[in-house]
Parts: sequence; structure tokens; C-alpha cells
Amino acid sequence: MLKSLINKIHLWLGLGVGIIVFILAITGCIYTFQTEIQDLTQPYRFVEAQNKPLIPPSRIREIAKKEVPGKLIHSVLYTEKTRAALVTFYQFEPEYYYQVFINQYTGEVLKVKNMDEDFFRFVLNGHFYLWLPRQTGQAVVATSTLLFILILITGTILWIPRSKAALKQSFKIKFSTKWQRTNYDLHNVLGFYVSWVSVIFAVTGLVWGFEWFAKSYYYTLSGGKQYVPYYESHSDTTQAVIQQGIPGIDYLWEKAMAENPGKQAFEVHYPETKNAAIIVSTNADASTYWQADHRYYDQYTLQEMEVKHQFGRFNNQLSTADNLIRMNYDIHTGAIFGLTGKILAFFMSLIIASLPITGFLIWYGRNYKKDKISKQKRNLITAVSA
Repeated sequence: MLKSLINKIHLWLGLGVGIIVFILAITGCIYTFQTEIQDLTQPYRFVEAQNKPLIPPSRIREIAKKEVPGKLIHSVLYTEKTRAALVTFYQFEPEYYYQVFINQYTGEVLKVKNMDEDFFRFVLNGHFYLWLPRQTGQAVVATSTLLFILILITGTILWIPRSKAALKQSFKIKFSTKWQRTNYDLHNVLGFYVSWVSVIFAVTGLVWGFEWFAKSYYYTLSGGKQYVPYYESHSDTTQAVIQQGIPGIDYLWEKAMAENPGKQAFEVHYPETKNAAIIVSTNADASTYWQADHRYYDQYTLQEMEVKHQFGRFNNQLSTADNLIRMNYDIHTGAIFGLTGKILAFFMSLIIASLPITGFLIWYGRNYKKDKISKQKRNLITAVSA
């Protein structure tokens, strides 16, 4: 009785959100190697390293704004010596997103890219919002992800073998049999093998999807501490500008590079309003985000500002809960384990994408078989009656 109820829950939840799970999994699969693919296909991302000073953020801003006039400049990112400086223009309302690639040695503009026309941007919007309006899409994705966890739980319960003899068959896929049996094994066995990875994908996705989930997740991991969502830091507009020489953003950028000679990435977030802060981020590993050290400065006094949310300074004394919140994106994408992690994430996502398909085929096959038997019975009754 209980297993029958669990089976129905698994079935109807699967039929209800299966197509959404498929979209999330397949877009995640496609997006996994977007950095590597872009590096191979977009030569404007690279420059020849030169033995000369880098163009500072203030000058980079002037160059970039001429290419994208009237738009709000967000940040400039310097990474490897052979990678172009990346300038981002971004805003929610009205929404736009541009990237400008500039040779940081010569000031040459290598590419101006409208990200609304970018393939991987399209894929990411599908993964985050199902190509729906932002708020609607996020709610649908987050709710479907929550239901997906219930599908995983009920699926695992249904997978549990009834006997020791059946246990051996629960770990293997039979290919030398009818396609219906092979399809069942593909759903049942592969579903069990990827269940633990699926939970990781789902939980890390829900951290972005629901604020209540992020708070509960952090509260549990930290042993009762409160999660502080990201908030904007504000500069004191009553203070006079103290620097007389170089612009403040250049001063803070040079200071960050001098203090962190071993870091791979340096990013300056320009103040977007009169009371916004200057954010200078450094990262020891440009391929991940969790070790990024974010410093917030008053744009007038250039004094560092303390923040209480989890996206401030990085150090080795951070708690496990703080580190896991910082690692959330890198865990979700597999980047936390480098190329090996990405390969694993790619194949796991591909398998997860297959589960709604194999599950639907199981349901369709069973219903088709029932309809076929019923039709045969009706034909037999008609023949006898005649």
C-alpha cells in the first residue's frame, strides 16, 4: 500500500516536472565546458604578452565607454598575461549585458559583444529561468528543483530490491533483452547511480532559488548561525575626495596587485552610483570563484568598509558553512575539482537528462500495453456476442 502510494507520487511528479528537469539537465550539460569552447573558438580573448605596464582601470573604462555609450559599466577583469582585459556592462532594468575585450597593453578594442546574442548566454538563461521572465522563471525552476528532490527520494525507495536475488540485478543493465527491459534498467539503475550527484546539483541550485532555503542551509551547516544575504555597500557622500594624483580605482587596483603578487585574477567593480562602493576582487585561481577575496572601499575616502555577508574577505579561518556558501557555484558546475569535476558534471547531467525520457517511456509502455490488452478483450467480447 505504502509502496504503491510512493510509486504514484514518483510517477506524477515525474510527469509533471520531467520536461523541466530535462531542460535544466541538458542546459547544464551544454554549459559545462563553455569556457573551454569559447577559448577554442574566440581568438579575441587572447593577446600577446608584452613587457610593459598594464593600462589601468580608469583608462580602460574610458576606452570601453566609447564602444558602448549610454550603458552602465560594471567591472574590468585582468587575468593571465595572455588574456585580454574583460570589461562588463550589465544592468537588470532595463536589462542589457555587453562584454568588451581590450588589449591591456595597447588599448586596442578586440571585440564588443552583445551577450543577448551569445549562444551560451541563451543556454544559461534556459538553465536559470527556462527563457521565461526572470522572476517567474526563477520561481518555476526553484519549485521544480524542490520537487525533483522528492522524485529522487521516492525513486530511491522504489529502487530498493525486495530480495537478495533481486539485489544483484539492481546494479546492472541488461542489454541482451527486450528494449522495454533495457529502458527500465537505464532508468532504474542509472537513476540510482546518479542520485547522490543529483542531490548535490539540486541543493546547490536551491541555494540560489529560494532565500529561505539558503538561510536554512547555512543555519544547519553553521550550527545555528544566521545567513546574511548579499547587500550593497554604500560610500559616504559627505566626504571629500582625498586623492589628488591617480584616480581612486587605479590606486586600489595597484595596491591589490602589489599586495597579492601570486594571484591570478584582479577585478575592479566601478561604483555605479554616487553612493556605491568600489569593489576590488583578487583570486588565487581564476578558474573558480570560491577563493575570491572581495574588498569594499568608500569611493571618496578609499577606506575599506566592513561587510557582514558571506562574500567579503577570503581567508583560511572561514568556517565550513562560509566556505560551502562560497563554493556553491564551483560545486554546482563541478569546477571545484578542476577538469575532472567538469567531466563528471557533464556526464552526470547527461544521465539526469535521460531519466525523464526513460521514465516517460516506462509509463507510456505500460499504458500502451494496458490499452492493447483492453482492446483485445473488447474485440473478443464483440466476436463472442456476434
